[in-house]
Amino acid sequence: MALSDPLAQRLTFRPGQEGYEDEIAGFQTGFTQEPDIVVAASDADDVVAAVRYAAEAGLPVGVQATGHGLPDAARGGVLISTRRMDSVEVDAAARTVRVGAGVRWAHVVAAAAEHGLAPLNGSAPSVGVVSYTLGGGVGILAREFGYAADHVRSVDVVTADGELRHVTAASEPELFWGLLGGGANLGVVTALEIGLVPVARLYGGALAFDGREVDPAALLRGYAAWTETVPDELTSSVAALVYPDVPQLPPHLRGRYLVSVRIAYTGPAEDGERLVAPLRALGPTVSDGLREMPYAESHTIHNDPDFPHAYYGDNLMLTELDLAGAERLLALTGPAADHMHVVQLNHLGGALARPVGHDNAVPHRAAAWAVRLLSPLEGTDRAALRELYARAFAPLAPHAVGRSVNFALAGGDRPDGVYDADTQKRLAGLKATYDPANLFRRNYGVG
Repeated sequence: MALSDPLAQRLTFRPGQEGYEDEIAGFQTGFTQEPDIVVAASDADDVVAAVRYAAEAGLPVGVQATGHGLPDAARGGVLISTRRMDSVEVDAAARTVRVGAGVRWAHVVAAAAEHGLAPLNGSAPSVGVVSYTLGGGVGILAREFGYAADHVRSVDVVTADGELRHVTAASEPELFWGLLGGGANLGVVTALEIGLVPVARLYGGALAFDGREVDPAALLRGYAAWTETVPDELTSSVAALVYPDVPQLPPHLRGRYLVSVRIAYTGPAEDGERLVAPLRALGPTVSDGLREMPYAESHTIHNDPDFPHAYYGDNLMLTELDLAGAERLLALTGPAADHMHVVQLNHLGGALARPVGHDNAVPHRAAAWAVRLLSPLEGTDRAALRELYARAFAPLAPHAVGRSVNFALAGGDRPDGVYDADTQKRLAGLKATYDPANLFRRNYGVG
């Protein structure tokens, strides 16, 4: 089909054209997009034109802002690049922020901080706000305030019929429900209005233990017991990885097996010191970065990598943590492994498990833990990682209720378990209504 009128005046790129490779480049380099045409959207009108063009041509539609959570490589079709839609408007009196489709969390955190407010962002400032929120969004303050999706006030979305809709819980309650948790299955979101919380500072950071000097299993048992004593105002996780012995890393990290506990607590620093005392008693630390900090520095708690790379990952949402199974996971992915792996255990519960004022499609609220496994793809392949992941997750499976949409990065290998049966059925009904031709199919499907 020749380039039709809806795109004639739009910024587009085709394979082989200068700028095409830069436009499709994202944070995830292991599963890349290779569309027939990229529409570089600057506003909602560009998105409308792209969707109408794709619908007329019978082409699938993909969306990319930062390219962190691609479910798989994709060829052909139309890719809508939203990185230029980067407006951020804070309404301090209403405690809300309106963000464009291409905005990253770093920009929202900085803008909200000027007013003593904070968004419910995740650990990495380079992640896109929209895709994170549509998947639910488990952030660093999640136990106190719940999922990021729980705080959305309105969604501007272009549906498969090429119409731009302003959707709220009052105007279109069923579509609003499905968009929040349903990912990109129902349309292309051009803007979100999200509630902010009155947090200007927190007590947090990381305690890092040497996993060769302190028994990781003992650390895990101590941490799990400790989580049963903490208030909802404290959100935490554990990460374990063997750092590669490469000159690009600081000498104190090269080749070291570190087990780190990451903390974010919104109460007074003196109370935070009291709460973490049992963790410090678990053994000598390699580093202790716990401190009071402005919320704008909260990204230093996790220090997630900020450079594009190829990775593979998966996760389980658990009703309870089987310590023997978790210890087996650590054993398979620690120093004895022949490849680098990152294990993360997120303590959930609190506000994540409570009902919200406006119901949404975020699944698995009964989960008390999230277990994530992430592996660089360099030096290995999917088949080897699939086999390892199956062995690593098997002991934990009896307590699994499903998988998180945000962290289901396994290249489309395992579409199962992302939604529970009731949520899947309800989303499928919405899909049949709003996207009967399955235009938006480059994600974890619900139809």
